[in-house]
Amino acid sequence: MKDEYDFTGAKRGPVILPQGKTRLTIYMDDGLFSELENKSSLAGHGIQETIHQAVQEYLHRSNEPIESTLRRVLREELQLQHVGG
Repeated sequence: MKDEYDFTGAKRGPVILPQGKTRLTIYMDDGLFSELENKSSLAGHGIQETIHQAVQEYLHRSNEPIESTLRRVLREELQLQHVGG
């Protein structure tokens, strides 16, 4: 073992980075985080998976043409009104 080591070119973090993944740090409102915790718990998986699914769904829907979005929202609202009485 050497008496001294040169760490001038060293980087902090894991030795082997996971392939195809990017580490992300975000801040979110406590209430939103609490809702994510509850939803994740009910679904039986972690918050990370819940956020991943939500972002995928958002990105998929954001490519939806405006006419399709309006039709979907109207159908959902009309069904809620019909169920609610």
